[in-house]
Amino acid sequence: MTQVYNFSAGPAVLPRDVLLQAQQELLDWHGSGMSVMEMSHRGKEFMSIIHDAETDLRQLMGIPANYKVLFLQGGALSQFSMVPLNLLGDKTHIDVVNTGHWSKLAIKEARKFTEVNVVASSEDRQFSYVPDVASWKRSPDAAYLHYVSNETIGGVQFPFVPDSGETPLVCDMSSDILSRPVDVSRFGLIFAGAQKNIGPSGLTLVIVRDDLLGKLPAHMPTMFDYRVHADADSMYNTPPTYAIYIAGLVFKWLKQQGGVAGIHSRNEEKAGLLYHTIDNSHGFYHCPVDTANRSRMNVPFRLGSAELEASFLAEAEQRNLLQLKGHRSVGGMRASIYNAMPLEGVKALTSFMTDFARRHG
Repeated sequence: MTQVYNFSAGPAVLPRDVLLQAQQELLDWHGSGMSVMEMSHRGKEFMSIIHDAETDLRQLMGIPANYKVLFLQGGALSQFSMVPLNLLGDKTHIDVVNTGHWSKLAIKEARKFTEVNVVASSEDRQFSYVPDVASWKRSPDAAYLHYVSNETIGGVQFPFVPDSGETPLVCDMSSDILSRPVDVSRFGLIFAGAQKNIGPSGLTLVIVRDDLLGKLPAHMPTMFDYRVHADADSMYNTPPTYAIYIAGLVFKWLKQQGGVAGIHSRNEEKAGLLYHTIDNSHGFYHCPVDTANRSRMNVPFRLGSAELEASFLAEAEQRNLLQLKGHRSVGGMRASIYNAMPLEGVKALTSFMTDFARRHG
């Protein structure tokens, strides 16, 4: 089997050990005679799978007892609607920090249900930084403050957790969840699509504080109600069972890596190596993001011309360095180096980058 390194932004690389275990258990999970894909979601076999997945996640993130963990569907995009519907209550507006593509989509969707106060925006410099907190214009009595901890497309990551005071803090953590330690108790709600650091697409994770449940207006669809899913232990309807199973394997793999603290140290090493290569290329490569806000998960970079970038991508693919093309909205290159990307993959990429710059510089 050819060794490739997959730098896709999502669906993204999964730990090889997880894939091998899933392969071994595909036809017969733990002697049950069934594949996980065939199990009843209410049977004792799958109930043990989802229970273990939640238990391991709670341990990895230190999730307090007064938070519910929900395994849902609909992707993170569905949360752009579900969050305001569930958290508004009798409030009339929300606060949002606009740092890029996913922030903008959250703002657009929330405006269907409520007034949105954009407390700060980095659009003036093509979303290349996180606005200084001193410049934020928070509104009084907002239902919550929303931000995206890591903008996957622009490669901008918050190096801190905002202090929202008494206002519930909501975070779209889709592309950096489980990559670094966070204090869950500082958040009212965290949500994340699975297909970057958790598992395959089809699963959406929501971590929500108990006191924020039960606010959905009665005329809204039942499936949009966090309380319904919390009361049913994510079993109100058939959940994405196989995606939950893979997520559970990823959680166990993470525990074997030293937990979130252990994987964070590895992520710092990988990102440090890649940014060092970019910064020491004498301008051949350029990262457009302010140094203080550079993502440890998604690293965008540019070369001097479109022709040179096309050559870079073609040669990289020949060396089995895949999915390095930047998002269509911004162009250039983007290397996504999530938890499951091994250090060897980043070393292979930086070795190629150095060689390419030497030959074309």
